[in-house]
Amino acid sequence: MKKVFVSGCYDILHAGHLQFFEEARALGDYLIVSFASAEVLWHHKRRKPSIPDEHKLVLLQGLRMIDEVIITQGQEEGIDFREDFLRIRPDFLIVTEDDKYGDLKRELCAQVGAQYTVLPKTPPKFEPVSTSSIVRWVQAPTEAPLRVDFAGGWLDVPRFSKLGEYIVNCAISPLVSLREWPYEKQAGLGGSGAWALLNGRDGVDSEIDLGVGWQDPAVIRETGLCVWRSGPKPILDFKHNGDFLTGRMAIYWTGTEHDTPGVSNIPRDYARIAQSARVARGGALNADIQLLAAGVDLYHSTQLDEGMDALPEITGSIAHKYCGGGHGGYALYLFNNPSSRDAAIATTPELRAVEPFCRV
Repeated sequence: MKKVFVSGCYDILHAGHLQFFEEARALGDYLIVSFASAEVLWHHKRRKPSIPDEHKLVLLQGLRMIDEVIITQGQEEGIDFREDFLRIRPDFLIVTEDDKYGDLKRELCAQVGAQYTVLPKTPPKFEPVSTSSIVRWVQAPTEAPLRVDFAGGWLDVPRFSKLGEYIVNCAISPLVSLREWPYEKQAGLGGSGAWALLNGRDGVDSEIDLGVGWQDPAVIRETGLCVWRSGPKPILDFKHNGDFLTGRMAIYWTGTEHDTPGVSNIPRDYARIAQSARVARGGALNADIQLLAAGVDLYHSTQLDEGMDALPEITGSIAHKYCGGGHGGYALYLFNNPSSRDAAIATTPELRAVEPFCRV
């Protein structure tokens, strides 16, 4: 009888584990699965298992392809199963291609004449997941805000960042969820950042990989009216709950989608963009709608110079600009008071109210 031995944490069982067990079992007649005890897991990774060892043991024992399950107690990193392995003397030790302890395991196999076998990557029967991704999925919120940006856009893109400058933005409601999305798509409100958060991902690295900046996932995760320091990664400079903006913001749908990565290399006045953020930062610090509006208008002047179409003048508005990369999508309009905003919405079908959102 050919005995096959595999080891791991198997902290949250998923389809990828089952496929690995099936492929390992096919190489012999008897599959032995070992997993690190709670004490070993804490010793090496400083974390506790997702379920007690006794429950994990029963779950693994219940799988049809597994013949024996062992809880290991060894303190050697990577080969906490040494004592059991030497006692059982299996014919195969099966590992995956990303095994980090190959040298130690080959040496252990040599002691009992076992074959160290690396399973090649085969097409997964299911979309690959990991224990950490499952944890993030479980912890992900069911709703998330989108965002409007006031000034400093593009200074969150690492290659355009400027030391000592800022980005000013604000999380907004109504909120979105995986099932309800009450906004247009590809619209400059940071939807990709919200989608990442709802799916249990941070989103910062994926946005940077797209060639755009980190401000969307940063403010959507943080919430509130935020001032960020320009740089390669998000660093919060100042945060306000944004209550002075209640009843004073609306977004206007221009009728066309926008593509931020597609316009990232267009020439633009980054010095004036930085100046607009310094002005808007003063508005955020002092809860001053007029100063914030001045920063918004200054930023919008750079958008017009970049070649964006002029936005409609709406009665009662004190400032406006395109959201995100512009050239379409939504535009932000600011108003002195709620009555001015409500009157504008009543006469402009493309305009809708949004409110600052700050999670307590």
